[in-house]
Amino acid sequence: MKTTALVTAIALATTANLAHAAYQLNLSSALSAQDPIVQAMEKASETIAERSDGELTVRVFPNSQLGSDEDVVEQIRSGANVAVLIDAGRLSEYQPELGILSAPYLVEDHTDYDRITSSELYQGWVESLAESSGLRLLNYNWFQGSRHMLTQTLVETPEDLNGVRVRTINSPVWIKTIEAMGATPTPLPWSEVYSALQLGAIDGAEAQLTAAEGQNLHEVITHIALTGHIHLMTGLATSEQWYQSLPEELRTILDEELQNAGSEASQATVDAQDAVRERMEAEGVTFTEVDVELFRERVSGVYEELGYDQYRDQLTSGE
Repeated sequence: MKTTALVTAIALATTANLAHAAYQLNLSSALSAQDPIVQAMEKASETIAERSDGELTVRVFPNSQLGSDEDVVEQIRSGANVAVLIDAGRLSEYQPELGILSAPYLVEDHTDYDRITSSELYQGWVESLAESSGLRLLNYNWFQGSRHMLTQTLVETPEDLNGVRVRTINSPVWIKTIEAMGATPTPLPWSEVYSALQLGAIDGAEAQLTAAEGQNLHEVITHIALTGHIHLMTGLATSEQWYQSLPEELRTILDEELQNAGSEASQATVDAQDAVRERMEAEGVTFTEVDVELFRERVSGVYEELGYDQYRDQLTSGE
């Protein structure tokens, strides 16, 4: 009797585990495990498992463990149960209009993105992206911080960037922005930036403070010019095929918890800025306040060049 009961219990447990394992999402990020965003993802994975009674599980992979963002996007487009934290500039390869969300000096504060992502124009782009490329943009409310110039020489004006090879993201809006600011854009995977700076393959990078500290870039740069040229808001993109395979109640749980996590992560990132700066200054990095208007003027033509000027007023006015 006892043996039969034990076998039955094991069988039931095994069946339950198999059912629970039916829905799993692997979250990929280039950020370090210590970054506020990755920590918020880990917390969300626990909440999602609890709310779904284990039917939907989320595993978080920091430090590009699943590959570069570009590689992960290809996995997603093939239907893999993967999501990647990504900026809209990279998604512009599949939905060109989305690139404006990574355009320079689009907003004054990261909270302005709430209005943008609530607009019908943005929502239309999200649906078009899913239909045309198989990429479902779940949300776009993960603020990673304002991007600044991290260099090995003092930068006070755009002219100081002449001939400076600056690592940036490999998408048109990023490349044209850095070029317009006066530097020579050099696309590289984030995981390679430290060694490239150390070996002299590049002269600097543009990045947000939390991510820079996560990669220990303060060890291989000496100056940070506070240009704030892009308020880096990012989102989670997954496979439309996989997303639609989820039962509706699980889609709701996933959407709600990841949206909440994005908001929490954004606030944690804002709260961390001053402490990160203090730690970097203690390591010998010099921070320079610059005349932002000089850089803003230099990049104004990026919108027209990429065809974004027609959308800028619509998005920022909330129409």
